[in-house]
Amino acid sequence: MNFDLTPELLDLQQRTRDFIARDVIPFERDPRCTPHGPTEDLRAELIARAKAAGLLSSHMPLELGGLGLNHRAKAIVFEESGYSPLGPVAMNIAAPDEGNMHLMEVVATPEHKARWLVPLAAGKIRSCFCMTEPDPGAGSDPNMLMTTATRDGDSYLINGRKWFTTGAEGAAFAIIMARHEGGELDGQATMFLADMNQPGVTLERTMDALDTCFPGGHGVVRFDNLRVPATDVLGEPGQGFRYAQVRLSPARLTHCMRWLGEARRAHDVATAYAAKRKAFGKTLGEHEGVGFMLADNEMDLHVTRLAIWHCAWTLDQDKLGRHASSVAKVISSEACWRVVDRSVQILGGQGVTNDTVVARIFADMRAFRIYDGPSEVHRWSIANNILRRAKPAH
Repeated sequence: MNFDLTPELLDLQQRTRDFIARDVIPFERDPRCTPHGPTEDLRAELIARAKAAGLLSSHMPLELGGLGLNHRAKAIVFEESGYSPLGPVAMNIAAPDEGNMHLMEVVATPEHKARWLVPLAAGKIRSCFCMTEPDPGAGSDPNMLMTTATRDGDSYLINGRKWFTTGAEGAAFAIIMARHEGGELDGQATMFLADMNQPGVTLERTMDALDTCFPGGHGVVRFDNLRVPATDVLGEPGQGFRYAQVRLSPARLTHCMRWLGEARRAHDVATAYAAKRKAFGKTLGEHEGVGFMLADNEMDLHVTRLAIWHCAWTLDQDKLGRHASSVAKVISSEACWRVVDRSVQILGGQGVTNDTVVARIFADMRAFRIYDGPSEVHRWSIANNILRRAKPAH
């Protein structure tokens, strides 16, 4: 790997950094930031600013209004976007829309792209991804999928219940994972595209969660005989789990990129405080206990960035990157959490109030060790991969 950034990428990094500082951070105390994420009105205002700055949906190809970034370039831009909890929303690269856009770019038909992907990439609508289910349905184990799809003439009838559906409230459409019931595809999983504002779709409630950075929060959604035309199957029937891997490795990594930016922001706030706040005759940073925490933060940020860049490089080689993304996810989520936790400690009382953005980042960051697979599931996957590669002892 070459760790040098091209002049073009350095310029894009600085443009993104300037945009976040100038156009996004001033909105962090806006009353339209709610416990369930920024309102649609605030999102639209931020989207307009990103579009004017030429930074909207940067991961999308040029024909869809993006910058056509590869994964390595995304690592640079997405980290800068994450420097504010509102940055990914403003640039239209927040979950779940960013991952849904990537999946649809690869799998969707031209008709699906025109109907859903084009307005999604333009920031005119939002989407959601309906996968996780209440017990005894699918969670960390996707094979426990309970939502069913039954063929009925030229359509499918979808029945089931999903929760932790990020962005469900206000989403224009959903990608729904369901298993076939009956027929030659019985038991196999398929992805379906469906508008959210139609009979058969019920948003039961929006869950109260620690994080507040996702527009629409996290919803509980019920499907009661939702009729989906067979023409609105996303990709091929029975290939849902394969397509989930197309989506999950890159989307898992972009989570890491964005949250690295948030961790860096917390570290910067804590560093500035430690450099000026005095106690016992010198600044906090001059006390070894605090100085060591700053040093540990620096090392955790560095290792996280290297893991992200390596996985991005792997994906840019047209590899699926399942192992590399699991490694990056565990390293990133746990290291970034340590960084933010130390930053709160350094800030003391300031760290547990809304006087700085760090308390908000702290609440958002804790969920990162669970979203897109808990650390324990990724460690199990990594261990299985290690054992598959193991050679017999001699």
